[in-house]
Amino acid sequence: MRVLISDNLAPVGVDILRDAGLEVDFRTGMSPDEIKAVIGDYAGLIIRSATKVTADLLESAGRLKVVGRAGIGLDNVDIPAASQKGVIVMNAPDGNATTTAELAISMMMALTRNIPQATASMKAGKWEKKKFMGHELTGKTFGVIGIGRIGSIAASRAQGLKMKTIAYDPHMPREVAERIGVELVSLEELAGRADYISVHVPLTKETRNLVSTEFFTQMKKEGMFIDCARGGVCDENGLYEALKNGEIAGAALDVFSQEPTTLENCPLLGLDNFICTPHLGASTSEAQENVAVAIAEQVAAYLIKGTVLNAVNVPSVSDDVLAQVGPYITLGEMLGNMHMQLARGGVQEVTLEYGGALAELNTSSITVAFLKGLFTPILKDAVNFVNAPIIARDRGIKVVESRTDVTHDFISTLSIKVKTDAGENILVGTVFGKKEPRLVRLNDFRLEALPAGPMLLVFNNDVPGVIGALGTELGRFNVNISRMTVGREVVSSQNIIFLGTDQLISKELLEKVRSLENINDALVFDL
Repeated sequence: MRVLISDNLAPVGVDILRDAGLEVDFRTGMSPDEIKAVIGDYAGLIIRSATKVTADLLESAGRLKVVGRAGIGLDNVDIPAASQKGVIVMNAPDGNATTTAELAISMMMALTRNIPQATASMKAGKWEKKKFMGHELTGKTFGVIGIGRIGSIAASRAQGLKMKTIAYDPHMPREVAERIGVELVSLEELAGRADYISVHVPLTKETRNLVSTEFFTQMKKEGMFIDCARGGVCDENGLYEALKNGEIAGAALDVFSQEPTTLENCPLLGLDNFICTPHLGASTSEAQENVAVAIAEQVAAYLIKGTVLNAVNVPSVSDDVLAQVGPYITLGEMLGNMHMQLARGGVQEVTLEYGGALAELNTSSITVAFLKGLFTPILKDAVNFVNAPIIARDRGIKVVESRTDVTHDFISTLSIKVKTDAGENILVGTVFGKKEPRLVRLNDFRLEALPAGPMLLVFNNDVPGVIGALGTELGRFNVNISRMTVGREVVSSQNIIFLGTDQLISKELLEKVRSLENINDALVFDL
């Protein structure tokens, strides 16, 4: 079998593939049309960020079985299209964690001691010793936004420098953070207390522009800001104004909302109290070797032995099990994704109850799919079907499974309760026909909804006129409704309206919907 490597990969990865008996073509710098012309000859494709695996490319990939990303991000892969074509998509989520965390610490040191500015001054023939007075890190407070794998490594490095560590992460149980010596605080408290603030979250609809003008005004004037995570989490215009007006002392970015980044599209580059690097988070020889080894071993294991590792679009199960529970794997992932977007507070416990005929089957893969869906809204490409249970364990989340012969109205049901430190929610789903997943209960509301795509959930009083007013408001913003389901809670005279929309509802429109008469609340889901 042949494997095409279309982006740069450390030589050790190529050696692993060839030693496994695979024929390898290492051809970088190809245009999309050139890749499309040859991809039909390959069973495997290994990429980094340059190659775009589009639906159009996949149409020409008749023999393709697996796409391997040597790294974590999968924005350049059309995963739904790959799944539809039966192509496994794998990544290497842990290979660059240490490297990225160390870059953040390097940025902090460079900011504190004015190293880039002093270097530029000396190279210009100057000796400005007094101009570049710095500070000590010992005893200062290091604030982390996102205390996952990379954030926790950054925090441990800061602790090694005798710094105090605090963190904001609404999805991390407090006791887990305390176990690694980090105090959990609100975003506002972190802004006000930290001397240095480092971002370590993926870009999601919740984290886009999470750090903006209001955040910077809450920071200390001598505070410094670092982002080596994802462009778009920080509002670069707000950061520019904060630095220009002296509201904070300095900032360092490795990632930008528009890349490549130049002075023409990013005025931050013209400020003396701003330093930057061109997205070097994973750019160390060790990290490149780590991800090359990981993805090469995974691709070889699948093509030679059929073993699936770190796949993001299929669990590691036999064909027999997949034939029996495949639609419920899809349902479980959908319900997990919805649960996390519905939850308030850090998840403490999840209870999965398999009912009816489903209780007689091997359901372990459904539980894993649910956990992957649960973590996807907050971790994105860092979670897959292999590491999802490990992430749950590391976050101290208790996972309980039970089975019952009793179901109401359906042959099989999947009932999942998620308990957080702020309350709990129950979602119940089933599969219509052979492969049509449906949400049939949301807490005390009964309904029949397809939990997929952009959606709007509305809680409203059970009175006439609400649907008409809602439709009118969405129409004003040119948002089309693709499907609608209404559920009623008889005891409280409350309804829910679950709408599928052709685009994700904006924050502005969401507030308009919430302000409509007889609407009590509204939530946006991206499923």
